[in-house]
Amino acid sequence: MKKIVIVGILISLIISSCVSKKKYEMLKKGKAQTEKYLREYKDKFYKCTNEKENLKLRIQSLEDNNKTLQDALDRCVNLNKEGNVNISKLLEEINKSNKYIKMLILENKKKDSLNKVLTNRITRSLKDVDTKDLDVKVKKGVVFISLSDKMLFKSGKTEISKKADNVLLKLAKIINDYRDYEVLIEGHTDNVPIHTACIKDNWDLSALRATAIARKLQNDFGVDPARLTAGGHGEWLPKASNDTPEGRSINRRTEVILLPKLDQFNKLMEQGVNEGN
Repeated sequence: MKKIVIVGILISLIISSCVSKKKYEMLKKGKAQTEKYLREYKDKFYKCTNEKENLKLRIQSLEDNNKTLQDALDRCVNLNKEGNVNISKLLEEINKSNKYIKMLILENKKKDSLNKVLTNRITRSLKDVDTKDLDVKVKKGVVFISLSDKMLFKSGKTEISKKADNVLLKLAKIINDYRDYEVLIEGHTDNVPIHTACIKDNWDLSALRATAIARKLQNDFGVDPARLTAGGHGEWLPKASNDTPEGRSINRRTEVILLPKLDQFNKLMEQGVNEGN
């Protein structure tokens, strides 16, 4: 650049001394045009330099964005692989659960069928008993046999009457045939207070009557005592209102409840847990 300026000055000096004024003006005008071009090219050079820097920055930004997108894509691919694994595990657990549920439904159907057969057999065996003194039904998968106190006991007493022997004998035969059932004996009373030398209240009366039935089934009819459980509810689980003689008569009862053994249920639950592991 400096060389060009110096040359221009020398040319001016030479021209001013050696050429005519007309030629000098022409040369001067040419010099001015040259300097204009020089300035324009300098501006273009600076603009190109700036654009180059801007392009470098944009390229760097694009490369950074590309790396970010690639990292995000890699994470998505990894998550998808993990998701597929988790979905497979979930489907496996669902299949195991469905299998276990089907097994429970099947067992429940079998139990319902057994309960129906058992109920029908009890009803046929005790068909000579007045329906007012006997009620047999299945509720929540359990067989309930409700016996009136009039058939089993004298009023306010815990000793079993002789006429009850035939009913208890038939019931004991069925109980002994269905050894996979536990036997729960529950005594119930009305709300009329009682107090004697041996009986404090209705709690006592209901419990003593239940244990009397359990003892009879064990000692006279050979029912395994390990299957028997006896207890009393007193007046606190009435089936009818105690405001009438008819209601009180219904409430004075002993219930023999036949239910599947808990150890079978526990085995079934353990089997489900083991299959799930």
